[in-house]
Amino acid sequence: MSIKLVRCAAAIASIVVMALGAQPAGAQSSDIDPHATQLLRRMTEYLAGLKHFSVDSDSTLEVVLTTGQKLQFDTAATATIRRPDRLRAERRGEVVDQVFYYDGASLTLFNLANRRYATVPAPATLDAALDFARDRLDIVAPASDLLATNAFERLTQDLVGAMVVGTSVIGGASTTHLAFRSPEVDFQVWVQDGDRPLPRKYVITTRRVEGMPQFAVTLNRWNLDPKVPDSLFAFAPPKDAKRIDFLKPEGRMP
Repeated sequence: MSIKLVRCAAAIASIVVMALGAQPAGAQSSDIDPHATQLLRRMTEYLAGLKHFSVDSDSTLEVVLTTGQKLQFDTAATATIRRPDRLRAERRGEVVDQVFYYDGASLTLFNLANRRYATVPAPATLDAALDFARDRLDIVAPASDLLATNAFERLTQDLVGAMVVGTSVIGGASTTHLAFRSPEVDFQVWVQDGDRPLPRKYVITTRRVEGMPQFAVTLNRWNLDPKVPDSLFAFAPPKDAKRIDFLKPEGRMP
């Protein structure tokens, strides 16, 4: 990058900092704008109140190498939810190619590439099943932070900063951009304006990992009245599929 471009980038960054009223690098802020948390609560309560929906998303996961170089891995996903006890999520990308099934009694992960699948009994509600998948199996469903019925409490636990950044357009939808801070992570949410406050983009920055990698997901197409028969959530293994066991993360499962 040329000296002129570096100076230009620095000038633009300074303008953005001043426009947002943000603290300089290294400064700490404990300010919580109640309007930001109100909008977040409105969004999470709206999502929790939806009995069934489907959404397509595109996500980018950053990985920081030991050299400090960052790599990004992209994934496309489609998730269908029927509360209180059904979820199907299909993810396809560079590092993942699988379908996640939850039918109210069992949880199954099917790897499309090698035709392997694993199934375990699961709790009887979606909230509990997502916790079980994360805590016991190291499996995180796409944007699962936003799906829980108590998502607001989870997202705002240990919150030290919240602000309304401004307005933006995501996927053709007018949104309000919110930013939040906690001791370990920062996250941003772009909430659709109007009477359907859907999340349109979600970004998590891991502050306590060197290089502060990010996970970003754009929620592109929402269907709030999908046709969701029971068969959509039930896994029927193909004839060429082979059953295996889930790996047991060290220290998490007996």
